[in-house]
Amino acid sequence: MSTAETEAPGGYLAAPAQFRGEVPDPPWPGVVLVHDAFGMTPDLRRQADKLAAAGYLALAPDLWRGRPWLMCIRPAFRQLMAGSGPIFSDLAAAAAQLAARDDCSGKIGVIGFCLGGGFALMCAPRQGFAAASVNYGPVPKEAEQVLAGSCPVVASYGARDPGMGRQVSRLRDAMARHDVPADIKVYPGAGHAFLNRYTGARGALMKVTGMSYQPDAAADAWLRILAFFGEHLRS
Repeated sequence: MSTAETEAPGGYLAAPAQFRGEVPDPPWPGVVLVHDAFGMTPDLRRQADKLAAAGYLALAPDLWRGRPWLMCIRPAFRQLMAGSGPIFSDLAAAAAQLAARDDCSGKIGVIGFCLGGGFALMCAPRQGFAAASVNYGPVPKEAEQVLAGSCPVVASYGARDPGMGRQVSRLRDAMARHDVPADIKVYPGAGHAFLNRYTGARGALMKVTGMSYQPDAAADAWLRILAFFGEHLRS
């Protein structure tokens, strides 16, 4: 499956290919990708390409704005905890950028990984997003209050990810409390970052910290994500 790819200013844009009817004709739904602490990586581009190959306009903004990732983590977590800041503005701008395209249907989803999963979850109740995919992202303690008015959420976690059990319970309770359509799954053999395939120094760091790609869990999670986006972004 091919994708038409362009390096967009401040990020990466992947658009669906139009070869032999492999994907639907435009207009296409859009998806904003929220990167993890490492920022713009080949892994993130692969995730965007996967969404584009499935028929989505996929835009991954560079939230670090070219700066080293170690300089950006603490300010990002402060913004995540506060629920406001430049990162939220960048994500809203990315959604608006997609929605304004002639080849976009106007329905926009958001997907995030790790730290990005936390931002994706916090975007779920905000205007402009019709579905959210949260992958091992932190859940706020005041989830019931913060997630009021949330769009539908598909979430994936690893059972071996320390401290996530209580957070998953908070997310389940919040979605049920507000009657939000949700698909939340915990994978028994997976840990943190099981959807991310890193190589080189990043890959070595992930292995040392016990975080690694789990192909079976990742494949199942992607099946669920694409089915969920298909239901809530294509209708």
